[in-house]
Amino acid sequence: MSTPPAPTDHDEVIRAFRAYLQAMTDGDTGTLDDLLDSGFTLTHITGYVQPKVEWFAQMRAGQFVYHAIRENDVTVETEGDAARLVGRVVADATVYGTHADWRLRLTIDYAWQGDAWTAHRAVATTW
Repeated sequence: MSTPPAPTDHDEVIRAFRAYLQAMTDGDTGTLDDLLDSGFTLTHITGYVQPKVEWFAQMRAGQFVYHAIRENDVTVETEGDAARLVGRVVADATVYGTHADWRLRLTIDYAWQGDAWTAHRAVATTW
């Protein structure tokens, strides 16, 4: 019986991204807190750069509700302890009371910290 190959950095970054999307859909700010660096920021499609604590508070208040997120495609580039993921998703979400399918291009910068890829910055644009 053969041993499956060890996951690559590429695979691990995608796994971290999918955990991020799942935590958003679950509204699980505790898991998101574990996946994101303490200085994490999310740049919204409006250009507003939001610290994670503010984003989490708005999620808990129901201002950002992610009903489902469908992944379309993902690319990952790694160099040493840094990685950049670019993913196109469709987020079925209610944002400040507006429910829509949001076509988002997410660019997320990751760093290898200890034993996991941790997101430091995400930028959302439309596609």
